Amino acid sequence: MTKKDIHVVPHKDGWATRKEGTTRAGSVHDTKVDALKQGRDQAKREQVELVIHRKDGTIQDSDSYGKDPFPPRDNKH
Repeated sequence: MTKKDIHVVPHKDGWATRKEGTTRAGSVHDTKVDALKQGRDQAKREQVELVIHRKDGTIQDSDSYGKDPFPPRDNKH
């Protein structure tokens, strides 16, 4: 099974959440804050990554809520 990350993207009616690989919005919100809350809740439930976009569509940030097969290593000396 492939993971389907959740994207928070600009939408003609505000902001939307969209599952990776789809063209339809999962939910549409007036504000980016509301879309982020919905997207974060969904990403946590599905244990996938939340990818946050800027108004121009470029990627702003991402947060992982899944089991990372390559977690960062601590630099202990």
